Amino acid sequence: MRPSLRSLLVLCACAVTAAGCAASDDPVANQAIFDKGVAAYDAKDYAQAFALFSSIDNSDLAAMRNVALMLRRGEGTAKDPKAAEEMYARAAKGGLATAAADLGEMLLYGEAGAPDAKAALPWLEGAAGAGHPIAQYELGTMFEAGDGVPKDVAQARKLYQAAADGGYDKAKDKLAHLPPGPPETPETPKSPSP
Repeated sequence: MRPSLRSLLVLCACAVTAAGCAASDDPVANQAIFDKGVAAYDAKDYAQAFALFSSIDNSDLAAMRNVALMLRRGEGTAKDPKAAEEMYARAAKGGLATAAADLGEMLLYGEAGAPDAKAALPWLEGAAGAGHPIAQYELGTMFEAGDGVPKDVAQARKLYQAAADGGYDKAKDKLAHLPPGPPETPETPKSPSP
């Protein structure tokens, strides 16, 4: 099960604020606008939420990511997967792992065109490296299937385990159904050369 949008929105806001990435003349005002956007979204007033997030998307990475999410879903605005990809890319280039994960997922599944595992790879790798469990899972599926990367079930297992450790239940299910890997053997110390 995917984390709720509310938890992702709050996580984005916290991550951006904690990292000091919200570049604005008035970060306090931006945070207030962002919070109003979250409240509007929670109240299902998507048009208002979209307008609020859009008003600060040039200075707040989390707002930028939320605009992309709403464009992707057609919430409060017309559905526009291509524009969503572009907005996710801007936020991801700014360092927002959730945006990189979302963009990688869109590219992997072809939401705005043909599926493109090779284009998805760097975005998913970046987000997975930042500890994003869904990106770790999606990257794991790529390694398990050899989709855009050489097939490597051991690497897939590591990624699924990381995603499971991050609380992503789908990864736990995947681990339970993977065939067992070779047993790990401890390294034996090498003898010194004569």
